Amino acid sequence: MSDQKVTKVVIAGGGTAGWITAAALSKQLGPLLSITLVESDQIGTVGVGEATIPTHRTFHRLIGVDEQEFMKATQATFKLGIAFENWARIGDRYIHSFGQIGRSTWMADFHHVWRRAQAEDLATDLGDYCFELQAAEAGKFATSEKSPINYAYHLDATLYAQFLRKKSEEAGVRRVEGRIDRVEQRSTDGHVEALVLQSGERIEGDLFIDCTGFRALLIEGTLQTGFEDWSEWLPTNSAFAVQTEAVEPARPYTRAMAHDAGWQWRIPLQHRVGNGLVYCSEYLSDDEAQTRLLGNVEGRTLTDPRLIRYQTGRRKKIWNKNVVSMGLSSGFLEPLESTSIHLIQIAATRLIQLFPFSGITPAIAARYNDQSANDLRQIRDFLILHYKLTERDDSPFWRRCRDMSIPDTLQERIDLFREHGHAYQAPDDLFRVDSWVQVMLGQRARVEGYHRMGHMMSTAQAKSALETMRSNIASTVAKLPTHAEFIARYCAAGKPG
Repeated sequence: MSDQKVTKVVIAGGGTAGWITAAALSKQLGPLLSITLVESDQIGTVGVGEATIPTHRTFHRLIGVDEQEFMKATQATFKLGIAFENWARIGDRYIHSFGQIGRSTWMADFHHVWRRAQAEDLATDLGDYCFELQAAEAGKFATSEKSPINYAYHLDATLYAQFLRKKSEEAGVRRVEGRIDRVEQRSTDGHVEALVLQSGERIEGDLFIDCTGFRALLIEGTLQTGFEDWSEWLPTNSAFAVQTEAVEPARPYTRAMAHDAGWQWRIPLQHRVGNGLVYCSEYLSDDEAQTRLLGNVEGRTLTDPRLIRYQTGRRKKIWNKNVVSMGLSSGFLEPLESTSIHLIQIAATRLIQLFPFSGITPAIAARYNDQSANDLRQIRDFLILHYKLTERDDSPFWRRCRDMSIPDTLQERIDLFREHGHAYQAPDDLFRVDSWVQVMLGQRARVEGYHRMGHMMSTAQAKSALETMRSNIASTVAKLPTHAEFIARYCAAGKPG
């Protein structure tokens, strides 16, 4: 395979996906590769992936990003979780936090102890035993190098791409400005040979990364890979996005507010707020959706509402021939749990681990595809959970979600939790046990059984242990600065011009 060595990487498209990929490859494999990124300033990006999950911090350590520099550059704030409003019932609210709930043992997780205590009126709300959740509710935040707090970020996706572009170019990535006119393939095997720009410039490569967004110019437009449609389980297909002025101090969490045909997000940055209305066009017209969004935002709008059309699902192959799709070109899962940027980062990390230095073969592509498909299916199931476990009966949309059939992989998880109180995180799962527990209980899943480990303690012992845990969290949270105070001294960004 010596004549198949891969050294020339061409990234088609910039934006968040393109520059995350460029930054990761150049940092970890830079001396071994020639990396070229082709993008056009004339082509806009979706750019609404403004909330992240804690894996973002791990990725930044991998590529050597300084947190304070990054936060100043991207107008970022801290995120401790997501507040879900009106999901199980109108008027309901719960937070899916990034924190650990209580203290678990090898035998059983903390929520089993809590279930016993709750049955005997010894415990308060489950969230009272989670530091991050209580800090989020109080609008408090602080971190340091030794802090165990688990958090993510709200960020400006456009500024983030610019930030990573600077890092990538400093690391040797060559950026070529221009629109792709056509894609040339080898006649022998159909592999992509070169991108030809409208200027006539020809960009040759050994491996091509498709970061062309929903257009999927290489993976679908050229290779016609095919698409696996998941809209039967995740039926929303449209969103309007708009930016507004901030009218209150930024809260350290995202808001996801359900409405009768979908949900609305609110993501607070340092000097503005990202807003969006996600909906299913079968139940809400575009005009109604735009009017609803503008009627629900707070503060003066800074941009015109932008309509985004999408279909939930994934490419049948994420890696096909010598093309690897990243970001929106590989598929789409709505941003309900802020996984969009994570999926790009894990895809880039996996490519580094499986990089085909000795040549592209079916075996290495199959391994990449299997892992990628597993990631997407797991996240898909977690998102479906929010829709399936609803008691809302006020609209056709929610009745459809409540009554729909769901994948067996998710049904098994729900049955296990309802019947025995067990949740789990498999070795390759993204979402932790505490995430499944918070969402299932927040969605009013009725739990019949639980592990009896908690009964090993006396009533007095259980009551004392839980009260100590709860009061320690409350007193620690009370000592924290407000989220706004901490940002002001740690990573304050100048107001955009």
